[in-house]
Amino acid sequence: MKKSIQSVEPNITELGNNWLRSYHLEYKLEQEPLNTEIDKALADYFTKNGGAGANRPDTKLLLQDKGMNYYPILIEYKGYEDKLVKLDQDGKVENKKAKNEPHFSNINGYAVNGAVHYANALLHHTSYTDIIAIGMTGHKDESGKIQPKIGVYYVSKSNLGAGQEVGEFSDFSFLKKDNFDAFIEQVKALSLSQDELDKLKEQREREIDASLVKLNNDIYQNEKGLGENDRVYLVAASIIATLGIAGKVPVLEKEELKSLSYQGGRDGDIIIGRIQAFLAEKQLPDEKKNLIIRTLSNTLLTENINKPVNGESQLKRVFTKIVDDLGIYYKIGLTTDFTGKLFNEMYGWLGFSQDKLNDVVLTPSYVSTLLVRLARVNKDSYVWDFATGSAGLLVAAMNEMLIDAKNSITSPEKLRQKEVDIKAKQLLGLELLSNVYMLAILNMILMGDGSSNILNKNSLTDFDGKYGFGSTGEPFPADAFVLNPPYSANGNGMNFVERALGMMKKGYAAIIIQNSAGSGKAKDYNKKILEKHTLIASIKMPIDLFIGKASVQTNIYVFKIGEKHQKDDVVKFIDFSNDGYTRTNRKKASNNLKDTDHARERYEEVVNLVRFGKHKLKWLTEREYHEGVIDPTNGADWNQSAPIDTKPTLADFKKTVSDYLAWEISNILKSHKDDDSLGK
Repeated sequence: MKKSIQSVEPNITELGNNWLRSYHLEYKLEQEPLNTEIDKALADYFTKNGGAGANRPDTKLLLQDKGMNYYPILIEYKGYEDKLVKLDQDGKVENKKAKNEPHFSNINGYAVNGAVHYANALLHHTSYTDIIAIGMTGHKDESGKIQPKIGVYYVSKSNLGAGQEVGEFSDFSFLKKDNFDAFIEQVKALSLSQDELDKLKEQREREIDASLVKLNNDIYQNEKGLGENDRVYLVAASIIATLGIAGKVPVLEKEELKSLSYQGGRDGDIIIGRIQAFLAEKQLPDEKKNLIIRTLSNTLLTENINKPVNGESQLKRVFTKIVDDLGIYYKIGLTTDFTGKLFNEMYGWLGFSQDKLNDVVLTPSYVSTLLVRLARVNKDSYVWDFATGSAGLLVAAMNEMLIDAKNSITSPEKLRQKEVDIKAKQLLGLELLSNVYMLAILNMILMGDGSSNILNKNSLTDFDGKYGFGSTGEPFPADAFVLNPPYSANGNGMNFVERALGMMKKGYAAIIIQNSAGSGKAKDYNKKILEKHTLIASIKMPIDLFIGKASVQTNIYVFKIGEKHQKDDVVKFIDFSNDGYTRTNRKKASNNLKDTDHARERYEEVVNLVRFGKHKLKWLTEREYHEGVIDPTNGADWNQSAPIDTKPTLADFKKTVSDYLAWEISNILKSHKDDDSLGK
């Protein structure tokens, strides 16, 4: 029988705190020098969330391991036996509802859920990146003795704030000084599989989408005078100003914006000053740094946005909304096409014609990853994109390269250096439109730098294949090319492909393009390409891939660089119209993309089919996979389907005869029945 929370909870709390006392732990932090940051973060978080869980953690600790690293410890007590933790169907702490709203009934009702909620507040609002969240419940047995239950979870940047269970514990002795280092070693040994991380990233990306929609709608409805570019730049500026660099550039806090009106003291001046300090420490080239500052200043230093009204400027108000709504996602180091998502959301408000909108469209992150894998990107690749947009494809390439480096390099020092090289030397993007170019730079900065060779040039006329920054004058040794071109360009964008492949000596390329490029509209470009390179795969993508943004049929074409296409070269034709995802375009939906038929497995299979061939078929059928040949001198035969065998088999004949006899017998029986009825 459940005991009332009034009769049990004080005893649970007392038991937990007695344990802490017995281990000589000060379980209140009032005297701790770092307590101010923790308490302030929790206060901010509860204010933002309408005071939900306003009692805050029942117990707070700040412990230090032998490496002098601090770990906040947050403990939440509940009096019911079955109120330790509420998990979702994937076994993760369930603190979000289907629409990505906080699940306050779980947060307030379950001990671990509450502690994990508080831990995320610290990830969002402090410099701490590794937090221990503990929940404790219990009940009285028949003899009146308390039987406790303890849940210990690790909440960090590495698990995207989701939390991982550390192990089973019967008391709090693992927090004792003599035991704490061993406990931290146990924590450090925790790891998530790449599949688990991918699922968490997908969930977080859906949350980002929902937060960006909410934020953009809020600014659009309530903050007058801000155009679409202003909104984009305000978000980017606010995020850069609050990133900080440990020990060098402090995070800009909301309280530092005083909404003063004198030159140099305005909120815009303060934000720009912090961004300048950040960019200087990142050692961006002066040309690029000056462009960023100049572009952002056009919005941040305008008079209206800095003018105090009732003691607060519009800039401070918008800055606060941005940090509160989006802060958690870049604080946990989520590697996703962040500004690309922002870019796409902002463009949803613009009055472009449909043709123009189709030209400025974000490649979905899972398609970007597919292109990168089809181009066989690894830690040693040199990847470029000749129409980089918001740099989503380069972000996907960077992620794949970093994953490969982490999985294959065992030396921490060599891994650190490789990560630096990947971000600074192994990626190059070109974007002609200046406002989109700014987004590409900011996107790569937010995702961990990698912006050194994002160039504001026309890739068809102004680019000579060399580094723009760093190793200036040296050829960029590209061996992987990814592209989603503007479809209004010549040959639907195949002119970009011919140009890029012509500058490469080896490697692979994967492009997504309007499929009419492969059936006649770009045949002249295609024939020239096949004189030097081999088409190895043609993949028909779902018609609704860009739902809400464009309604064109697209194909992915995969090339091997540097080998002329021979007439007997096998091309793998894949009909990927059914990719396992169901898409909707409902404005208020929490998730317009749902995996309804093994989508993740299907995308993996396509990569394997292109590389290894037919024996990798599992989820796709032989009607969706076909190996054939093309005429290299044609250029309009790149979109083929598996041939349909029209020759009847013996089984077909037997079935036809059977169906006919069944029909005849049915008619005879019906005729007799009608005769009998008339006879009556």
